[in-house]
Amino acid sequence: MLEYLFIAFIVIFCIQFIYYIFIFGSFSFSKIKPSENNFNLPVSVIICAKNEAKNLTENLPLFLKQNYKHFELVLINDCSRDRTLKVMEQFKKETSLNIKIVNVLENEQFWGSKKYALTLGIKAATNEHLLFTDADCIPVSENWITEMVNNFSTEHQIVLGYGAYKKIKKSWLNKLIRFESLLTAIQYFGYAKTGIPYMGVGRNLAYTKSIFFMINGFANHMHIKSGDDDLFINQVATKENTAISGTQNSFTESVPKTKFKDWIHQKRRHISTASLYKPAHKFLLGLFFSSQLLFWILGITLLCLLYNWQLVAILVFVRILFLYLVVGFSAKKLNESDLILLIPFFEIFLILIQMFIFIKNMISKPTHW
Repeated sequence: MLEYLFIAFIVIFCIQFIYYIFIFGSFSFSKIKPSENNFNLPVSVIICAKNEAKNLTENLPLFLKQNYKHFELVLINDCSRDRTLKVMEQFKKETSLNIKIVNVLENEQFWGSKKYALTLGIKAATNEHLLFTDADCIPVSENWITEMVNNFSTEHQIVLGYGAYKKIKKSWLNKLIRFESLLTAIQYFGYAKTGIPYMGVGRNLAYTKSIFFMINGFANHMHIKSGDDDLFINQVATKENTAISGTQNSFTESVPKTKFKDWIHQKRRHISTASLYKPAHKFLLGLFFSSQLLFWILGITLLCLLYNWQLVAILVFVRILFLYLVVGFSAKKLNESDLILLIPFFEIFLILIQMFIFIKNMISKPTHW
């Protein structure tokens, strides 16, 4: 039995090596190349907000500082019950920026659907090229629009960006949330670099109006409250039409959850959409998580039983080494270097959390969005 466990451990190690070095490493070890200059390309920046009066008051003025001439701001009020609409109207009144306001009223057929609100905003947008972010996000530089839009080309109709979370000092939860976000970015950037794009994040995402209407927008998953970003990209993205933006000036930043319970609820919603991904993507993501879990279970078991413990210890060390290399290089690219030291501990803890969420979602589906 121990011999079979040892063989399984070797196989799992090889699977992990392939994922980290060849898939995730395609992003981690790559150089960020200058993209085609589309500085004069007209773009519509779309922000959908629901009860976000406070965030909009603080964040909207930052878009005035964008070093980009040809853009409009499309603000969508998604059935808010606070002062969101008034904040939007006041901002439009006080600025010379080209602003459109889309006021979405409650609709029984699409009640609580951000996808319905986004669809109305996209229809209202003047320009072909669309750039999305959230009401609680800010661009980290004055060249955010430029850096994202520069990745559009004749072939590339989708641009995947990085949505960072604000750093909070002396917060272990903040580091965990940012580490999870970092790993997610390494995965979707890595898959996109190897020609298998499968998701993006709505905090920083761009695509064309044409590609949106080509597949009838969110029609295939309008009944699912979540997934306006990852499910849409999973459906439409291909090796040919997708680009990534890894320059630090192209990042957005938002404030993360400060309570563990709220973050778990957020992750439950995010993970619930994975079951609707394409079969090949579900297989690859499932195999990666399973190999992660089994690597540590089998490795610790064999070490405790002292079966070929020298070789097992070497493989564990090698695996931690390439984990540090891949995640470390990516962390530097994505300005998350303070997370590098505790990478293995964060990984193990995150595996346990994901296990809990999978089991919890099987028992009861998250319904509130």
